[in-house]
Amino acid sequence: MTMYVKVCGLRHPEEAEVALAAGADAIGVVFSQKSPRRVSVDEARAVVAAVAGRIDTVVVTNDLDAAEAAQIAREIGASVVQLHGSYTAEDFDRARAIVPRVWRATSLAETDELTVGAYGDEAMLLDAPRPGSGERWDLSALAAHNLSGHWLLAGGLNPDNVAAAIADVHPWGVDVSSGVESAPGVKDLDKIRAFVASARGVSDAAAEGVVA
Repeated sequence: MTMYVKVCGLRHPEEAEVALAAGADAIGVVFSQKSPRRVSVDEARAVVAAVAGRIDTVVVTNDLDAAEAAQIAREIGASVVQLHGSYTAEDFDRARAIVPRVWRATSLAETDELTVGAYGDEAMLLDAPRPGSGERWDLSALAAHNLSGHWLLAGGLNPDNVAAAIADVHPWGVDVSSGVESAPGVKDLDKIRAFVASARGVSDAAAEGVVA
């Protein structure tokens, strides 16, 4: 199985172009007010336009109204809305009425409901207890959960550790933001390329029956 790779927190079109060229499956733009990766609507529109529908484009928020986030996604041409945190099933319904593809982002600190689709979500992103912190978290805690379906691992991943993390918990996909930065909110283009290559290397080896 080919690993699904999302590079999140992009702020400039060049970053999107590099992620696309590297082989990423998705990019994300962040609308959370306290994030150093926060973008304006115009900035997000430029990032989304840079990949011209060739990969998934995700509007990410943890503090906007769900319907408002979906309206922004529709306005800028993004394909997915990712709701992070304490959104209700009704919030997901309201977002899906505007943009059909909605992802749920959560952590073990927020919920024990780790069934993909429990909120009508297309995919689930499982993050560190402190999202966006860049901190690794104890993946052994996932052993008690029988995760399956379209779920992405996030939280403290970088080009040097993503292969080991994939081997440990076998996610459907991985998501990175701070792990490919030179400073908070400042993406390092070489790190983006290296991260995608590392994640892809694991899935390519598995497809060939090679033990990494």
